[in-house]
Amino acid sequence: MEKIKLMISRIRHFLREAKVELKKVTWPTPKEALASTSVVIVVVIIVSLFLGIVDLGLTRIIRLVLG
Repeated sequence: MEKIKLMISRIRHFLREAKVELKKVTWPTPKEALASTSVVIVVVIIVSLFLGIVDLGLTRIIRLVLG
C-alpha cells in the first residue's frame, strides 16, 4: 500500500511541475502558427520535388549502365 501512495505522490508532483512549466510557454498566435505551417509545407514540397528529380536521374543512369 505504501508503494501505491508513493507512486501517486510522485505523479501528483510531476503533474504540478508540468502545469507550472506549461504556464511559462509562449504559445504562437494563430497568424504565427499559420505562417510557420505554410513555410514547412513549401519546404517539404520543394525537397520532395528535388529528391524525386534526383531519384529519376539516378534510375535512368542505372538503367543505362545495366542495360
